[in-house]
Amino acid sequence: MSAAAGPVGGGAGHAMEQCVIPAGVFVMGDSSGDRNPGDGEMPQHPVTLENFSIDATSVTNDDFARFVDATGYLTEAETFGFSAVFHLAVQAPPEDVMGPASGTPWWFGVRGADWAHPGGRDSSIDGIGDHPVVHVSWNDAQAYCAWAGRRLPTEAEWEYAARGGLDRAKYPWGDQEVDEGGWRANIWQGQFPRVNTREDGFITTAPVRTFQPNGYGLWQPVGNVWEWCQDWFDPGYYHRSPDTAPEGPATGTARVLRGGSYLCHISYCNRYRNAARSQNTPDSSMGNAGFRTVAA
Repeated sequence: MSAAAGPVGGGAGHAMEQCVIPAGVFVMGDSSGDRNPGDGEMPQHPVTLENFSIDATSVTNDDFARFVDATGYLTEAETFGFSAVFHLAVQAPPEDVMGPASGTPWWFGVRGADWAHPGGRDSSIDGIGDHPVVHVSWNDAQAYCAWAGRRLPTEAEWEYAARGGLDRAKYPWGDQEVDEGGWRANIWQGQFPRVNTREDGFITTAPVRTFQPNGYGLWQPVGNVWEWCQDWFDPGYYHRSPDTAPEGPATGTARVLRGGSYLCHISYCNRYRNAARSQNTPDSSMGNAGFRTVAA
């Protein structure tokens, strides 16, 4: 596959650089053997897609701020009054910390945590406007898309674009491991979840144009933050999905997330791979999930 044709503009209110993804066929699903059985990364299957354009980066804090300034939109984290914050990222008075999440004690519910206060009410996005927006739910991402004249990518579009023209590769850059010859993505180093040695330079989010873009021009499709996709999640969907432009199941309870995040580590979450899948309910928000959009 050839590289992207070059940057083009976004839609109304959405001025982000776009990567033009050529029409083609790719093999969707895990080819590395590192799959998580419960996530439904198999079977591998050919998928045909028409050309489309996708944001070169995740939507940033500055991008989302323009949306909020124009519309007055309140995210679900703001409406609910709290969101999920990684324990080492909490910046809030003790009375705001609601305690650890069941089964994942490194996540705390924090009152006042939202997209503009990612660590809690003692934090802000000052100085990190070029980082990906977080604490946005799938529903929040949909609201942004409606304002911008955009949509979320389908799961197939996301994976095809993330691969950057390298069919069956484990990562957007190929099969080399993430730290081989220098860090290629923002993930966890050290002993999860207590000690992060920051060998890649970051403990939480990185600016969206960190490391190197893939062959289609996408920056950080893996690592940094999870990205919402349009599809409902079903671990058995690949067994019956159409081979042309699949759009996911017709119904469901959770939406697909792709790409992994700064919290991924081989000992805990090895989902910083092209084929890796995850899910959460559409109203969930957390400090390691954002989104990028495609032309509607």
